[in-house]
Amino acid sequence: MSEKTTVLIVEDDEILREAMCDTVKYGGYTAVSAVNGAEALTVLDERRVDLVISDVEMDVMDGHTLLRKVRERRPELPFVLVTAHGSVERAVSAMREGATDYLIKPFEAEVLLEVVSRFERVEQDTAVGMVAEDPAMTGICELVSRVARSNATVLISGESGTGKEVMARYVHNRSDCAEGPFIAINCAAIPEPMLESMLFGYEKGAYTGAYQSRAGKFEQANGGTLLLDEISEMELGLQAKLLRVLQEREVERLGGNTLIPLDVRVIATTNRNLKQEVAAGKFREDLYYRLNVFPVSLPPLRNRPGDILPLARVMLARYAQDRPLSLDAAAEQRLLQHGWQGNVRELDNCIQRAAILCVGNEVRLADIYFEDDFSAEAGQPAADAADSADCGEAAPLLNGGLKDKEKQMIVTALETVDGSRKDAARLLGISPRTLRYKLARLKEQGVAIPAVS
Repeated sequence: MSEKTTVLIVEDDEILREAMCDTVKYGGYTAVSAVNGAEALTVLDERRVDLVISDVEMDVMDGHTLLRKVRERRPELPFVLVTAHGSVERAVSAMREGATDYLIKPFEAEVLLEVVSRFERVEQDTAVGMVAEDPAMTGICELVSRVARSNATVLISGESGTGKEVMARYVHNRSDCAEGPFIAINCAAIPEPMLESMLFGYEKGAYTGAYQSRAGKFEQANGGTLLLDEISEMELGLQAKLLRVLQEREVERLGGNTLIPLDVRVIATTNRNLKQEVAAGKFREDLYYRLNVFPVSLPPLRNRPGDILPLARVMLARYAQDRPLSLDAAAEQRLLQHGWQGNVRELDNCIQRAAILCVGNEVRLADIYFEDDFSAEAGQPAADAADSADCGEAAPLLNGGLKDKEKQMIVTALETVDGSRKDAARLLGISPRTLRYKLARLKEQGVAIPAVS
């Protein structure tokens, strides 16, 4: 639920630029690009960027000039220079000028991802923090608070979107290592070769492109907590290596021969039944019992209705920082009646849409839209929305007003994300294909569609 780290790739070689952007996106981050320093400065003026990775040799404005200008405007912004193998001296000189790090061409995809991972955007207690008012959650939080003070490994299970990472941070913040780092890695988003090097680190020369030694996530988390998100997606071969690290409490970098002692609290999450995965031969039994010292099972949002409105209010405050927003009674009832198959993540999308549509300081029933309210077939509201016609204002909406609201919602979403179809679809909670269908219909009606900026 937290915002993704946004990486600006500045490279005049189109093929390399696209490959770097694809690698960054593959790692679960957001990538934007520019062909030279001048264009990069325009991007920085127009949107939030968390990390700049720039080539050195470019026309119009080179990487060194861009570095100086970025340091003048945003001295805190991490800046990584990419240089050819024969220009290491210039890269070292650039470090003295303010570059955060450098990459030497050619480099492997895992090297790029490892660099990006060290500058990940960190949210305070993730997007909404721990909200637990339903008895189903307050009991879990009370128990977890007691366990957090030990160094026991915690395995958090639950459906996608239930807040497993939020719970992991809750454990960390109440542990004796709360002042230490909290490092998270998504085991499902990264292929095994990359994941291994990112977990354990590597020495210089371990493989092509490894021109520098890098500490892995285990080392980075020393004195703190390492979250292995979606551990069930890890390949069996890597599971065996992970088991050894957990047993011995020490790690050896790829290509190295030195054992590095670890003082790390490990938390793992999964949206699968690991016992069933073990029975199916997809997960190692010994690793399962090593991780399952203290199991925590998070209930889906539909089974803890007492958390729905408190979560919604926290989200409203986050998405409407320019003005105070509240929910009227009909809107609250609509939220309580919904099934929330997407759990907290679905609620977050719904509230973000409501904050965009809301006029004034009160979110009304007319501002509440669910994914099923968009039909790819004919723009008609789904039965879920129609069933709520007895909730005060729903009936007027269904007499033509809903289509107008949908049109406004789509245009507003596109304007919010600078015309990005992919981001707009995510914000609206619909598939990109459904959005393309609806945009085609709107164009036929003569509606002006915001272009990609």
